[in-house]
Amino acid sequence: MQNNETKPKRRFKMPSAYTILFLIIILVAILTWIIPAGQYSTDKAGNIIAHTYRSVASNPQGIWDIFAAPIYGMIGNDKTEGAISVSLFILVIGGFLGVVNQTKALDDGIASVVKKNKGKEKLLIPILMILFALGGSTYGMAEETIAFYPLLIPVMIGVGFDSLVAVAIVLVGSQVGCLASTVNPFATGVASQALNISPGDGIFSRIILWVIVLAISILFVYRYASKVEKNPKESLIFDQREADLKRFAINDQNTDPNNEMTGRQKAVLWLFGLTFLIMIMGLIPWDSINPSWTFFNDFTKWLTGIPVLGNLIGSNLTPFGSWYFTEITTLFFLMAVIIMFVFKMKESTFITAFMNGMNDFMGVAIVVAVARGIQVIMNDGNITATVLHWGESGLSGLSSVIFIILTYIFYIPMSFLIPSTSGLAAATMGIIGPMGKFAGVDPSLVVTAYQSASGWVNLITPTSGVVMGALAIAHVDITVWWKFTFKLMALLLVATAIFLGVMAVI
Repeated sequence: MQNNETKPKRRFKMPSAYTILFLIIILVAILTWIIPAGQYSTDKAGNIIAHTYRSVASNPQGIWDIFAAPIYGMIGNDKTEGAISVSLFILVIGGFLGVVNQTKALDDGIASVVKKNKGKEKLLIPILMILFALGGSTYGMAEETIAFYPLLIPVMIGVGFDSLVAVAIVLVGSQVGCLASTVNPFATGVASQALNISPGDGIFSRIILWVIVLAISILFVYRYASKVEKNPKESLIFDQREADLKRFAINDQNTDPNNEMTGRQKAVLWLFGLTFLIMIMGLIPWDSINPSWTFFNDFTKWLTGIPVLGNLIGSNLTPFGSWYFTEITTLFFLMAVIIMFVFKMKESTFITAFMNGMNDFMGVAIVVAVARGIQVIMNDGNITATVLHWGESGLSGLSSVIFIILTYIFYIPMSFLIPSTSGLAAATMGIIGPMGKFAGVDPSLVVTAYQSASGWVNLITPTSGVVMGALAIAHVDITVWWKFTFKLMALLLVATAIFLGVMAVI
């Protein structure tokens, strides 16, 4: 008897970032058997000297090398610096955020802003988008935003807007912040470490970009909200308005007048902001901006030279302007402990929150090491210099403006292929950064191009759990979201490309 039942077709599922990166490691290992080996001469600082490429004996990579690559990607070897410092920083900042989230200070802080602006909700659009953009720019705020959608959607619908406005405030706000990351450890940090530069390099230009893209985004969302307020039929989801009014009825929890922030939570928010301010101050290369700006060096030398007090503070204190991953990791660890005491958190609660926070970022820390394994295979197989040499030859006569815009365009499809921001940086920066030098482009601008493309893609990609989670909560189809963001995406694409081109010639 013939069975007429048909088996359901299996839908293609995009493999994880780990699988994609490991497949790339295998592909690169195969290329070490094909691509001629070569090397460049380097200066005392280890920087490549242009036009010094020479052929060397090949060193094809085998099966053992492939599986050892992620290991050396973490700890390093004689040819490749390991990712241990940036991976440890990612884990510690995860622990820090876990402790802060335990206090509910961020959640209640946003809720307090919403409550204080009741009756003037349109003003919430720029206020909240600035706050979310600050989070995206400083610590890569993404998954943490999911908790805010149930709070904002009822408020925005209740005052005459729609759920798209609420989603845009949070999602666009946080992701344009990531697009113009200033010191985001998962984008700026990983990419800078791959190029052996400070995350503070280029910070001033990235602040300018942050202001530009955020202003464009705020105006876009504000204009749409105003149109919907005047005529609800202008809403792209007007057909589901009645259902949304029932679905997102404002509950008592969101409007409870007694739900005030405690003094301890306010203190935690101040410490949270202070932590990132200190990190930024520590990473900015003050003496390279102006050689006469030696205040922090002089102050640190004076402070550590004070008898007893200097020893009590720590003899290894590094002055602002010279900080790197060791210092900022120490800062976040210290501030997590200070928050524990200020909030009067139990030791057991602190340890649980810190470890849970680290656990949330374990995948990010590991993906950085796996991605760095690509560079390990290329360096050990002696093909990195050959690829750079091809780039040097191809870039001859190519202007810095064209190069940086092509880099930006290159990273857009790459961000779809490798959705992990950290993994993408660790996998590609070792090649693209040095190529930029051949075209006369500063490495920090290459970092900006990469994270701009990654942030741009993260606004619309269906492979992002943040995007799909936000739209699921709002009951909005992703095709509607694409229609809503189309003009904004075009504006951001053009504005960022122009900015990169201008910075390449300054």
